[in-house]
Amino acid sequence: MSASVHVDRRPVVGVIGLGYVGLPLLLAFRRAGCEVVGIDVDPTKVTSLQQGRSYLAHLPDSELEILSRGARFATAPGPLSEVEAIVIAVPTPLAGPPGPGEIPEPDLSYVVATARDLGPHLRAGQLVSLESTTWPGTTREVLVPMLEAASGLVAGTDFLVAFSPERVDPGNPRHDISDIPKIVSGLDAASLERAIALYHLIVPQIVPVSSPEAAEMAKLLENIYRTVNIALVNELKLLSHAMGLDIWEVISAAATKPFGFQAFYPGPGLGGHCLPIDPFYPAWRARQRYGFETRFITLAGEVNAAMPGYVLERTVQALEADGSPIGGADILLLGMAYKQDIGDTRESPGLHLLHLFEEAGARVGYHDPFIPELPRTRDFPQYAGRVSEDLTPERLAAADAVVVVTDHGRVDYGLVAEHARLIVDTRNALRGRTVKGRVVGA
Repeated sequence: MSASVHVDRRPVVGVIGLGYVGLPLLLAFRRAGCEVVGIDVDPTKVTSLQQGRSYLAHLPDSELEILSRGARFATAPGPLSEVEAIVIAVPTPLAGPPGPGEIPEPDLSYVVATARDLGPHLRAGQLVSLESTTWPGTTREVLVPMLEAASGLVAGTDFLVAFSPERVDPGNPRHDISDIPKIVSGLDAASLERAIALYHLIVPQIVPVSSPEAAEMAKLLENIYRTVNIALVNELKLLSHAMGLDIWEVISAAATKPFGFQAFYPGPGLGGHCLPIDPFYPAWRARQRYGFETRFITLAGEVNAAMPGYVLERTVQALEADGSPIGGADILLLGMAYKQDIGDTRESPGLHLLHLFEEAGARVGYHDPFIPELPRTRDFPQYAGRVSEDLTPERLAAADAVVVVTDHGRVDYGLVAEHARLIVDTRNALRGRTVKGRVVGA
């Protein structure tokens, strides 16, 4: 999509939540010629945008130039009374670690707070579209009643409501908002019609569905599909290691079949907002509302959640084979981001591994060219401010084990292969390289 701004009349669009979903949305609407209003409770984000500075590693400052005019930013929703469409893109995490036998409970506090704060500023004729991933029924049963209570208006009569799930893949250069088909639903026919018109400004292909619940479930299906298949190959990885097989060779061979197979790959655990979290939304709802047990989803979550522990186990075994205990061992983690070539630590298995290795008594450092300093996270606030170490021959040689957690393209794996004594490779990053030390898959 061209970066030029169209001059014909376009709606003024507000976006609440300016993270990995909301900021690209804001940019897309601005490029389409809309005046935009961005709202985020984090004042540092608002200040950064006002100064033209990006806080997303995969989004350069140059991409924000289009916001220098026709865009306003605030930390509270007051300015949204002046817009015609409001898109909500706030986080929907899990509430916290579940008890034995329990399913993690969805945390809708950000959606609830947004609806509560937005309600007094709603006016007749506006469209509100929720993009946050959630359980089927959230739009109708949570968002709408709160907006109505806070505004005194009636959904479907005074204002319109839609649900259109986000489908962003941060750092993916092949797909952005403009070329990913957009699932769109409405609370009623008028809401659907207005939502389709809104999203057609930024996305050529719209996929309308019959209800918000269908759209909410479609988004969950997309992520559950990936989660279950990743769990499958993670479990087969464990079996392959026990059998003395190379799971990567097995997957590569299977992937030559031209039909009926799609390759998924194992790893040290799941990260990001979607895969470690979203599958538990329908699982929790199914048990809470319908008394239905989602066995596939729950099992997949358990398998994937166990992967950091398995990496620790494989590392301990490899160290002991060399006569070295884990207690006091020097461990260097390569990659703290949850996926390749981005600076995002949300739910990253790297943080879990850092915690597990330190609990086991190891001294742990990390190198990540995309994360020079670890941010504060809800689960691991104690690691905030820890800095990335330089990747040098001396540092690699000093480590008792180098653990490849994230296979960033900017990491010099030739240097790793040349100087590391023991490499625990969870991503097959050393494939095809001559390694002077020893490589263990995990």
